[in-house]
Amino acid sequence: MPSRREPLLVLGLVGQYPMAGVAWQAIHYLLGLHRLGWDAYYVEDSGAAPYDPRHGGRTDDPSYSVGYVADVMRRTGFDDRWAYLDLARGETYGLSRSRLDELYREAAGILNLCGATAPRSEHRQGARLLYVETDPVYEQLRIALGAESSLGFLESHDVLFTYGENLGAPDCPVPLERFTWHPTRPPVVLEQWTAPPDPGAVFFTSIASWENKGKDITFRGETYHWSKHVNFLRFLELPRHTAARFELAMDPLDPAVTARIREAGWTLVDPGSISRDIDRYRDFIRGSRGEFTVAKDIYVRPRSGWFSDRSVCYLAAGKPVVTQDTGVGKFVPTGRGLLTYTTMEEAVDALRAIEGDYLMHAAAARAIAAEHFAAEPVLGRLLADAGLG
Repeated sequence: MPSRREPLLVLGLVGQYPMAGVAWQAIHYLLGLHRLGWDAYYVEDSGAAPYDPRHGGRTDDPSYSVGYVADVMRRTGFDDRWAYLDLARGETYGLSRSRLDELYREAAGILNLCGATAPRSEHRQGARLLYVETDPVYEQLRIALGAESSLGFLESHDVLFTYGENLGAPDCPVPLERFTWHPTRPPVVLEQWTAPPDPGAVFFTSIASWENKGKDITFRGETYHWSKHVNFLRFLELPRHTAARFELAMDPLDPAVTARIREAGWTLVDPGSISRDIDRYRDFIRGSRGEFTVAKDIYVRPRSGWFSDRSVCYLAAGKPVVTQDTGVGKFVPTGRGLLTYTTMEEAVDALRAIEGDYLMHAAAARAIAAEHFAAEPVLGRLLADAGLG
């Protein structure tokens, strides 16, 4: 593939939320763009106060976040291609401010991953500004409800992408008003996750937050919940119905909830060390038998077609995934390696099928990642749709 030396900037949340899942999401975009021949840079310039996991809250001191971004970029070969802008203090880390300003002017495109940054004038100096929405349905419903802040945010971009591949389909009730949305999906760099098959691995695992707040939304009399715990409770009794064993890197924070989950047969491990370090996060996934997970209600009931950045890492590691059905099966083959469910019976059947031929499902998982989520074709299509192909 011919080299493209124009800069492409990825705006992300690695410092604002210094967690390995967030970091790996950005890493896959950076490495994928680099492999396509672009001069890729990571930039964090939202001005938002970062979260400090050592204290469990936001802070005005960005030192931990800056160190985290620097470490992630060093480990992945981008140690001289990142910048963290502390707007409150007027300080820039990584690249110099003059170099960052130069990149804003020279960039062919800027990928606003997760809507990390509200675009400003420095982002609009000729670059194509792409919004990559990884959490579908919420913004589309806000537009339908007439939310001016969402309207202004989306209008500030040139091209809009969403992980909600089924939005606009007859079986998805989410209206697409005023804007054109291009479907995309989470990219994964396969070589980062290669692991030998391990039929002796014991646990179906996942890494998750128990409860997310702030984005529940009501539309046409239906309230859609932006939290996984709503659906997790529906399948809390799963361990009593299957011989499969489950381990979650999750801290519900509430002792009563923790006790209830453990009593139902789930093993809980401290997510702290796993979720903060990109290598420990990867090792946890590689050491799993597979993934069992639910999805947020806001993705499931509207049949959004969403698929998880984390689950695609399991697939790339050759770990079968059992996930709640969001309509993704319309776009990615299911039944081998990737199995979806709606009911308890379907979840039990999916786990039983994997145990019936584990090595076949493990190989199929890796094949699905290679054929449907590999970073270069996924990002190649995204850039082509953005006029940057």
